[in-house]
Amino acid sequence: MSATRAEFRAAFEAFAGSESEHDAVARFAADLAASRQYEADTGRPLTPAEATEHLRDAPDERVASRWNWWMGSLDLAYGGYGEFVVRRWRA
Repeated sequence: MSATRAEFRAAFEAFAGSESEHDAVARFAADLAASRQYEADTGRPLTPAEATEHLRDAPDERVASRWNWWMGSLDLAYGGYGEFVVRRWRA
């Protein structure tokens, strides 16, 4: 079973960003977890703790930028993560 959007949303509160930005990133994280693509590629399920640890490594402060940086890294390593990049959110 994958983590829920609410669990990701709570975990990502550690990072700067608007409410709608946090909601968008949490939605993409939950979708990625449900797809099990990350688990197939890395051998580990995508949990809020796992995602938060990777977002901490990102060079930017805002949650969407951190998420997109990580998705770019995964896309370079494995391919197929472009659909999980956050492109827009309501301000």
